[in-house]
Amino acid sequence: MTTSTFRDDLYAGKSVLVVGGTSGIGAGIADAFALLGAAVTVTGAHEAECAGLPHRAIAADVRDDDAMARVFGEMTTLDVLVNCAGILRRGEEHEVTVFETVVAINLAGTMRACTMARPKLAASKGAIVNTASMLSFFGGGLVPGYSASKGGVAQLTKSLAIAYAREGIRVNAIAPGWVDTPLTKTLREDPVRDAAILARTPLGRWAVPDDIAGAVVFLCSPAARFITGAVLPVDGGYLVA
Repeated sequence: MTTSTFRDDLYAGKSVLVVGGTSGIGAGIADAFALLGAAVTVTGAHEAECAGLPHRAIAADVRDDDAMARVFGEMTTLDVLVNCAGILRRGEEHEVTVFETVVAINLAGTMRACTMARPKLAASKGAIVNTASMLSFFGGGLVPGYSASKGGVAQLTKSLAIAYAREGIRVNAIAPGWVDTPLTKTLREDPVRDAAILARTPLGRWAVPDDIAGAVVFLCSPAARFITGAVLPVDGGYLVA
């Protein structure tokens, strides 16, 4: 069964939902599943984010119960849920209202999607992959809301892995390192920060979304059938350096 992980049609006939899959890491994950045969649906926060995409796209704010219920109501079946919706407000998150917004999207939004996906995933014995972060393991002075939310995602993943196991649902998370996306554009364009990041990353480069997508595809595959509750760093060695 493990060798089936490497088939080009691994996810043929499978239904995959990537929440926050219109750009960056989420878009890379959506593309990877589609290339492996899955029927992929993505969500974005606004209609403008959902225009012109190669996958079925639905606009839905992860903070909105009704909007998210409509998303799952349109899914006839569901085999994989990937939670990638998230924001970061560097330097602004010490304001309580900004902090609350970041946590509401990154953490409560993840919980909302998992809860709503649970019945369909129980029917398919499916898998969830949440998006944690390096900041699930250490703090960020400029981003207390992001750090707190991503620490929460890691613990939520472990908790739901226990709660959902009897229904045959596996719940894991990825913890990406520094990835070349619109979210990190200002850091990549700052020579000092860029050099510092590369100096600490043993593999010596920024990740691209496809690097992260490979880990997600694995975690949802038969090869990972006995893995649940894991938070997998995908960081080029940054955490251990």
